[in-house]
Amino acid sequence: GVAFAAEKQCLARRAARQYRQLFGADDFFLELQHHNLPDHERLCRTLADLGRELDIPLVATNNVHHAEADGRRLQDVLTCIKNHTTLDKAEGLLYPNAERRLKSPEAMARRFAAWPEAVANTVAIAERCRFVLEGLDTSLPDFPLPDGEYNFNYLRRLTYRGARERYGTLTTQVVRQIDHELRIIGKLHLSGYFLIVWDITNFCRDSGILCQGRGSAANSAVCYCLGITAVDPIKLKLLFERFISEERTEPPDIDIDIANNRREEVIQYVYNKYGREHAAMVCEVISYRGRSAVRDVGKALGFSLEEVDSLAKLMDHYSRGEEIDERITEAGFNRHDRRVKLLVELCLQIKGFPRHLGIHVGGIIITKRPLSRIVPIENATMPDRSVIQWDKDDTGDMRLVKIDLLALGMLSLMDIAFKLLKDNRGLTVNPARMTYDDPKVYDLFCRADTLGVFQVESRAQMNCLPRHRPRRFYDLVVEVALIRPGPIQGDMVHPYLRRRNGEEAVTYPHPCLKPILERTLGVPLFQEQGMQVAITAAGFTPSEADELRRAMGHKRSHEKMEALGERLINGMMRKGISHEAALKIFDQLSAFADFGFAESHAASFALLVYVSASLKVYYPLEFYCSLLNAQPMGFYSPSSVVYEARRRGVKFDDVDVSRSQWNCTIENDRVRLGFCMVKSLGPAAQEVIEAELEKGPFTSIADFIYRTRFNQAALEQ
Repeated sequence: GVAFAAEKQCLARRAARQYRQLFGADDFFLELQHHNLPDHERLCRTLADLGRELDIPLVATNNVHHAEADGRRLQDVLTCIKNHTTLDKAEGLLYPNAERRLKSPEAMARRFAAWPEAVANTVAIAERCRFVLEGLDTSLPDFPLPDGEYNFNYLRRLTYRGARERYGTLTTQVVRQIDHELRIIGKLHLSGYFLIVWDITNFCRDSGILCQGRGSAANSAVCYCLGITAVDPIKLKLLFERFISEERTEPPDIDIDIANNRREEVIQYVYNKYGREHAAMVCEVISYRGRSAVRDVGKALGFSLEEVDSLAKLMDHYSRGEEIDERITEAGFNRHDRRVKLLVELCLQIKGFPRHLGIHVGGIIITKRPLSRIVPIENATMPDRSVIQWDKDDTGDMRLVKIDLLALGMLSLMDIAFKLLKDNRGLTVNPARMTYDDPKVYDLFCRADTLGVFQVESRAQMNCLPRHRPRRFYDLVVEVALIRPGPIQGDMVHPYLRRRNGEEAVTYPHPCLKPILERTLGVPLFQEQGMQVAITAAGFTPSEADELRRAMGHKRSHEKMEALGERLINGMMRKGISHEAALKIFDQLSAFADFGFAESHAASFALLVYVSASLKVYYPLEFYCSLLNAQPMGFYSPSSVVYEARRRGVKFDDVDVSRSQWNCTIENDRVRLGFCMVKSLGPAAQEVIEAELEKGPFTSIADFIYRTRFNQAALEQ
């Protein structure tokens, strides 16, 4: 034992010398930790002796894992969750006492009284750590410009070139709006950002990849003129300040929907252009809610899978866990049992804690400085991708500009359909040239014949459409936003439909709200209306209204909305709105916290609603073939799609090894089902089949079996 201890000290001495040489005498310390254990006293003395021998200073730390002593129980449970074990089986994984908590300077001085210089060095190091997150340089890379150009001038030239293509004649209103937006963009030094996003969408157009900007970017005439978005914000009277305002400190957020069968090409274009040192995907911190807390904490406490499942299934999917105390008895637990009480207590404590890190659906960050100097980065599980370890909301707080490159199945369907129309009929369809006022398309909506149509194919939408009876484009904007959890929970759907059909008078909580709510018949449906109501009816400043807007879209929005509630209600009452009406308005605005839509977002989606419906009305053969090839998407299985298509007169031929391709194809005005419709054939089978078809068609089933070498189960299917 003595020889082993001497060997360890020899290794420690050698390592200490190497580290001091690497980091320098002023930046390398020997760390002392003392958690009131006998071994720690001995270890601290040994390290202190080593420090004196090698002239290396000491520093005192505490390896903190929880803030207060009573946090140890939750720390133990989190350790068990991390290691996929239970408290009864954790053995040496758990700390023996609650000493790894935050301690006062006096407590640390008493604990390390024998080494006062170690505590003094702790304070000295803390004083040297003057880093603040706000000091990070998160600027965008310089956009490559033509010779003699500057960012703002080049952006202005591109914008007006696009404006002439979009509008033809530039009216005073159009010029005034573009100049207003460009002034704010220039003042906030965002010209480079818009050029980078324009470049990405330009790559999509040049590569034949369908894409469309949405979200608050659709409020911008500059984005519309640059071809980033497809919605005319001037025609729809959308508010630019919903997208960018001089009072807001956070950067703008542009979302680009991309055909999901080609999105990876766009992501790799960004990586190749700016390098993986400067571009990375954003992560999202997944927090504990009721169900996940019950499952993880319950398993760590030793409850069986059946027990935790029975309790978790009783809880709402989006629950924050408050109702667990009520659900315990329903699930058959003995609420007086010590472990059950602990389960309830710890589930409430863990609410909102980070659970795991996931990659955001499409957010990508681009910076001028190497990302590794700003934020921790790591390789993603997918090849040729990097990710940052910060949550998407934190990137906005740090002014890291995020561009969302999102996959959208409907754009894939449209991409496939446009190619089929070109090959099958010689037709070129351009959504930008559509008038969006065809009565036959709106007849389809009124009949609720919308299986496969973007955003309006759910049963709830189909039930709503015959009552709503949309006859113009703005009706589709409302339809997209109407059947959402926010408006439903805020009791906005039925009042809107009754007022539209003349069954109920259009009223307003206060005359001052009429200009804001007139287009939606006195019912707030959009986030922008929530902002305008707060300004007009509650006396909020634009920045306070923007705080409300961010609360409505934040993943912890319920808590944020509750904090704003009293201020909002009191402000409305001061304007003469009754307490009952103010509460009703607040409840409606709070409902936006559950997936309420921005008007610009709904308008962008409404374009795709119309285009997909138009394809179904005029080109059902290509529409249904594309719908099958774009699977999985929507609410309906391929068999349901085929059944409905046959009912509408579309004819199908079954899979034939000598005629079928991997995807469904059009053959003699009939849809030939492809191998993709066969169960048990996945991506690996697709590679084999497509590779063999390049060599020539299969001539028989025997030839197919010989060339593919599939297993028996796949061949039987």
